[in-house]
Amino acid sequence: MPLLQFDTTLSLSAAEKTSFAETVTELYTTEMETTAGHVAVTIRDRESADLHLGRAVEGPLLFLDAEIRRGRSFERKRAFALAVMEHAGTTHDVPDENMKVVFTEHPGAAMMGVDRVGGEWNAE
Repeated sequence: MPLLQFDTTLSLSAAEKTSFAETVTELYTTEMETTAGHVAVTIRDRESADLHLGRAVEGPLLFLDAEIRRGRSFERKRAFALAVMEHAGTTHDVPDENMKVVFTEHPGAAMMGVDRVGGEWNAE
């Protein structure tokens, strides 16, 4: 039951946000071996003064705070992070230096919807 929260200085239209969220969801389900029904994505527009990254170069910034259920391997998390950054770089011209992904892992029971409470993730 991940919550994938993006903060960005990109100026995206509603259609571009929807497309980005759909692509990120697809990347997540592929790399993390799960289904799409419980993946939540937020995209927050920020002014350039709102986001800072020491290594940044000229261009938009994009940060992802990925709140995920614990248990995924480093390799899965890295593959997802790289896929998201590649997509943002290719599709929206975000320089590599201007992107950052941070994973926060939670026990399954800490991730809830109205109709369910998450369980522990199992690779099988």
